[in-house]
Amino acid sequence: MRAVIVLLIALSLGAAGSVAAQSPGSGLGPDQRNAILGYELTLDRANHLISAMSALTQYLVSLPDFKERMARSAKLTPAERLAQMEQDPKTSEILKQNSLTARDYLVGVPALRMALLSAQGLNAPNIVASPANVAFAKAHLAELKPKMDQADLGRRP
Repeated sequence: MRAVIVLLIALSLGAAGSVAAQSPGSGLGPDQRNAILGYELTLDRANHLISAMSALTQYLVSLPDFKERMARSAKLTPAERLAQMEQDPKTSEILKQNSLTARDYLVGVPALRMALLSAQGLNAPNIVASPANVAFAKAHLAELKPKMDQADLGRRP
């Protein structure tokens, strides 16, 4: 189960970017970095992102080709990953239930995750968060971190 969690975390961070060569030290291309920095977190959005993340984790882990699917997805460009999410009916349904688009999810989850990491004092070159999102995460850390931890395990918060 730990390997699944690590893979899902890597994919949610990788979902916003592709290979590290795009932007040395950060793992994000300029477009992905700007999208994350420009994504405005609110409590409502954060709760929708976490709920969708939990449901998508449960869905993906239930698939018989889960490992192969995750390995293929990790190699996709951001545009290909977006198209893949939009073409999967179950993924689209989960996102719609949470008032999200695939782009909202692919940018919002890494924005939320990195803001929470920054709010906990973890700062590294590959962690990108706007000052407003870090302030938001600090203000709501006690509420959001346990929900995010549960979602990482594929459980409903």
